[in-house]
Amino acid sequence: MSSAAPTELGTKPIGSLLKQYAVPGIIAMTASSLYNMVDSVYIGHIPDVGSLSMAGLAITFPLMNISAALGTLVGVGAATMISVLLGQKNYKVAGKVLSNEVSLNILVGSIFTAITLIWMDPILRFFGASDATLSFARSYFEIIAIGNIVTHLYFGLNSVVRSSGNPKLAMGLTLFTVTSNAILDPIFIFTLGLGIRGAAIATVLCQCMALGYTLWYFMDQKRFLHLPRPLREYRVDWRIAKDSLSIGMGPFLMNLASCIVVLFINQQLVRWGGDLAIAAYGIVNRITFLFVMIVMGFNQGMQPIAGYNFGARQYGRVRKVFLLTAAWATGVTTLGFIVSVFLPEASAKIFTSDPILVEKASRGLRIMNVVFPVVGFQMVTTNLFQCLGMVKKSIFLSLSRQLLFLLPCIYILPVVLESENGVWSSFPISDMLSAIVTAILGWKLIVKLGRLHDGDDPKVLGGQI
Repeated sequence: MSSAAPTELGTKPIGSLLKQYAVPGIIAMTASSLYNMVDSVYIGHIPDVGSLSMAGLAITFPLMNISAALGTLVGVGAATMISVLLGQKNYKVAGKVLSNEVSLNILVGSIFTAITLIWMDPILRFFGASDATLSFARSYFEIIAIGNIVTHLYFGLNSVVRSSGNPKLAMGLTLFTVTSNAILDPIFIFTLGLGIRGAAIATVLCQCMALGYTLWYFMDQKRFLHLPRPLREYRVDWRIAKDSLSIGMGPFLMNLASCIVVLFINQQLVRWGGDLAIAAYGIVNRITFLFVMIVMGFNQGMQPIAGYNFGARQYGRVRKVFLLTAAWATGVTTLGFIVSVFLPEASAKIFTSDPILVEKASRGLRIMNVVFPVVGFQMVTTNLFQCLGMVKKSIFLSLSRQLLFLLPCIYILPVVLESENGVWSSFPISDMLSAIVTAILGWKLIVKLGRLHDGDDPKVLGGQI
């Protein structure tokens, strides 16, 4: 990377700039989704215990979401702050935010690892593990928990690499982890006979290698954004931490809400459909997650552009990048709808050959994503509030789908329909309701941005924009 700040974020045409930043982000996030899917595909085909292993893996999803939520709390806030600071050409403070992120990730990751290792079995039971699936869930998550600090650091610093103007490197590191994981998984799972535990070992090893390169990259003192060498610089600055964590609070609460909701989903699926229903949700979640991650790739492409231009007070460019990103993201989720409704059986068979599990997953996929096109717009709009540091609205939108709409439906609809179909039906209803709320708030924001002239102080409209 050049030693100059990425000023093209404020000058280059929005369409070509979004392609430049979004395409690497899309590839990276798609690869990240495939990274998770690779484990599921191999685990689902373990002889004799594939279906139970898949259910055990699905049990760990809430814990994985908590880990991701904590990483997001630190990483997203830091990446957003760094984007704005680079737009303001404040490189010294940007470097301090970076070192602060490293320290916070180590601290938060250590606490999470200690808690999950000490109370592993009770936690897994709480999240829906039965006698038949507990050992599989434990075997996988013990390794993931041990490597949690590595995971936090890698994903957090990868976001900063992208936000600081090098999306291709961020993409390349993600592609490396996917490729190496796809190679190591069958070796550890089948050749070495480690089963589901082998998948977790392969995952952590790949992240260790990628983190090593990322740290080496940021150690280069010639870069305008780099890690300081004196250890005293890594003491947590709680003023910076407060600002960073407040920005990351929205996506953190969204991921935490996802964890809570998945807990209740698992409990309801076990009640109405047994362990195989949880395994089916694991398959449906992986397929849906692929399209969600592509949209997140668009969001990652939009984030540095929106953040930089908002910091540079170029509001017309912020508005343009949002509208274009929302249109593209809606196209992606529309494709997800087509796959879910018209190709559910073929999609489920990628993960399992069990006919009962295929039937359950196919039915769940078809019902769950029947209004999936609206999800793209909802995700991009929520991300815009986050990019602009609008904490309260970002938090509200992050929580509305999960807690305000989805959670009540999960408990009401299964009773009404007297089957697990009630759980699956909860998703499209909550998606539609949250999209309506998001559209109302998003429209108000776009109108406010349209009233600002480039160079205006955003406070001229009164309050926080």
